[in-house]
Amino acid sequence: MRRESEPLVRRVLLNRAWLGGELWGYAPSDEIEALCFVGGNVVPVEAGAAAIEAFGEVLRQQPRWAASLVGPTEAVLHLWRLVSPAWGPAREVRRSQPLLVADAAPRAAPDVHVRRSEPADLDALFPASVAMFTEEVGVSPMGSDSGAAYRARLLEIINDGHSFARIEGGPGGREVLFKAEIGYATQAACQVQGVWVPPERRRQGLGVAGMAAVVHIARRDVAPVVSLYVNDYNEAARAVYERVGFRTVGTFATVLL
Repeated sequence: MRRESEPLVRRVLLNRAWLGGELWGYAPSDEIEALCFVGGNVVPVEAGAAAIEAFGEVLRQQPRWAASLVGPTEAVLHLWRLVSPAWGPAREVRRSQPLLVADAAPRAAPDVHVRRSEPADLDALFPASVAMFTEEVGVSPMGSDSGAAYRARLLEIINDGHSFARIEGGPGGREVLFKAEIGYATQAACQVQGVWVPPERRRQGLGVAGMAAVVHIARRDVAPVVSLYVNDYNEAARAVYERVGFRTVGTFATVLL
């Protein structure tokens, strides 16, 4: 039985160096009923209205340090209504982002040239990743450290075996034709992010074949379900994912801060 003096929100995992943030739990009784990841992004998990109210009460009393709020649409928009008076205006609110999953073999033929990236690929992948991030988020990830933290994170993903790319050329000039990463993974599912093809090489089938390769490798080696979310207005990307075999299972929202 929860005592009246005990807070509704508990910090249940505080290792920021390992997790990249904190994990908060909503516990109106002895058991945690919802979670919220609080780091570079704020991500509510299985959070109903009461949990969002509790998380919002704590968040709006703290300085804004997150770059975004992301998660199930209803939860994220409710949380944003609570914290926005204290945190100030958003750069953009993306209210409808279909959540897609692929839990079977890809319908399209995988690109045999797409492989797991290696540390030696970092110099080629870094500018491609910066271009993808800037195009998708609307700001550069370079920051005051000239991209050192972003580069280190990309190398960490590569070392985890969660970066995939098709790279052509030799040491004198290597070109990334397709890239994607797994941002999060459990034994049950993984989430793909950072999907990118150079603008001048789009509509040539590289995205379809590349994503088919990612689904094939990820389902074989990482988790049986591959997920991602996409902006509802990005019709070209949605068409690619549909051809690969992804299906819609929900809707996310993202608040860019």
